[in-house]
Amino acid sequence: MTHHMLGKVLYRRYQIVQSLGAGVFGQTYIAVDIDHPENPKCVIKQLKVTNFHPSHLETLRLRFLTETQTLKQLGHHNQIPQLIACFEENERFYLVQEFIEGHALTAELPTKHKLSYFWSEDEVIKFLSDVLSILDFVHSNGVIHCDVKPENLIRRASDGKIVLIDFGSIQPVDFGTDTVLPIYRIPVTSLGYIPPEQFIGQTQLSSDIYALGMIAIQALTGLTPLQLQVDPRSNEIVWRTQETQVSDYLAAIISQMIRYNHKNRFQTAASVYQALQRIPKNAHPYTVEAEYTVIETVDELPKTNPKTDSQEKKNTSPLLTGVKVGLAANSLVLGFGVYSLIHNNTPAPSETETLYKATEDFQSGDLNGAIARVKSIPSTSNVYPEAQATIEEWQHQWQIAAEQYKTAENAVSEGRWSDVLKVAPIVPDILYWQSKTDRLVAQANRHIEVTSKTLLAKAYERAGAKDFNTALDYLEQIPKNSTNTVVEQKIAEYTQKRHVRAAYLLQQAYQKATNQEFEVAVKYLKQIPEDTSVYATAQAKLIEYTHKQRVFAESEVAMSTQVINLNRNQTSTKKLDNTNDSFINGASVTRLQDLQPGDLMREINIR
Repeated sequence: MTHHMLGKVLYRRYQIVQSLGAGVFGQTYIAVDIDHPENPKCVIKQLKVTNFHPSHLETLRLRFLTETQTLKQLGHHNQIPQLIACFEENERFYLVQEFIEGHALTAELPTKHKLSYFWSEDEVIKFLSDVLSILDFVHSNGVIHCDVKPENLIRRASDGKIVLIDFGSIQPVDFGTDTVLPIYRIPVTSLGYIPPEQFIGQTQLSSDIYALGMIAIQALTGLTPLQLQVDPRSNEIVWRTQETQVSDYLAAIISQMIRYNHKNRFQTAASVYQALQRIPKNAHPYTVEAEYTVIETVDELPKTNPKTDSQEKKNTSPLLTGVKVGLAANSLVLGFGVYSLIHNNTPAPSETETLYKATEDFQSGDLNGAIARVKSIPSTSNVYPEAQATIEEWQHQWQIAAEQYKTAENAVSEGRWSDVLKVAPIVPDILYWQSKTDRLVAQANRHIEVTSKTLLAKAYERAGAKDFNTALDYLEQIPKNSTNTVVEQKIAEYTQKRHVRAAYLLQQAYQKATNQEFEVAVKYLKQIPEDTSVYATAQAKLIEYTHKQRVFAESEVAMSTQVINLNRNQTSTKKLDNTNDSFINGASVTRLQDLQPGDLMREINIR
């Protein structure tokens, strides 16, 4: 396949000059634009097609056109290649993207097999900040890259900035791949950077964050992900050793990025970036004297709050519950908006415990109690400034949560079940408010499920009657939040069938018009839906056939009038002939030649 493509010209414009390799979702090439005077290079990705059945190809075609719009939007970022073109040729789908002059990050990363220096902490922070800004833009467009690795990070020659390439694996794009991603289908270069949840089809925004964290570890240690050890008890990556020169601050952030359970990682690129910005300028590398471990704070806290215990960390972000990094001589506390490194001026255990208990109170719903605890921390404490800032943040988050919950409650009372599901993700990560919102969501899901089944049944009924337009109307009424994949499949199926039926109706109209049955032809044309490919043609023919129908009707009326007049003339002539015969053969003694014109008329009337 690769050698066969070399030298080939696609789309009468792009000539393949080099193969860049194959991936899970297709083959990538370098091509030159022979239509352009300067013959610039570009990257062409041929998407893999495993099923060439017409209906499957039509589904892929629709998805391809939809998802290329997403790629165009992503190309607006200065550090993402622009999408130049997309086309289909011989039932193959191609993407043409900007070629980035530069080198892959693999050329810069230290490895165990070559002599090179480890990255400094400042270099790692700068790198992370650079890529996180890209991921934040990508994620804000509803897309997960799914294959962040050194080979897909290019150091641009023109300005030295990192460019994120190869969006062929993005989600929610699905070109017919399995839900579960078998390991043998993953390129070797991606192994180790892909997090556990991605293998079972549960990719998250934090999946990209995990991959980025693994690259940062490689920059600091020279070890690739597959060379790192895993704690058999917790499944966490063991990466920080005595030789690793990195501050406790950065070590905690990176460890938070690569947690085994995706729920315990940073949930957004922006939250990682904010954590990096909080690192003090005077933070120095610290060499640990014991094995580096990451322990969830909630497991170590006294179980004194039944509300908190009953949740068992349900949907809890690590930034909320806190993470304690166990080191030989000091520790790092990550609370809600709190990043406090404990050095020589270590606060008393009671102050740390107070902050933890305040967080517990806040999560369980006691805002005033949480604030009171935080205010009890003396101003001489090392955590005092951050603790005071946390009060303001808690109050802000609490107000948002209360308002959003009230909105969800109103939506429930008014039966706007879809709105309940829209509001739920906006509720801040406060266990108290989330548990209350979860109950509303459960109620909304029950109603939505019933409604969805009813609408789906109606859609099936109308589709059986070939009324795909109405069937699609029913499907569109099913809440978008519904996880029923059947709805999406049926929308694609009925949309395709609606196009087919529209073409059929147009053909029938043509045939009827040929037989001058314009009235029937017009009826067929009026059934063609507006959002079909033949609608414009149908409208033009509708005007034409309506005019011909009127002309034809007028000609029929004129012809009928002529026939009636002709019949009348023939009848009058016949009567006159009969009258003459009567005069000649009758018993009257009056001679015709003796009659005057007036006498003749009177005679005709008498007879």
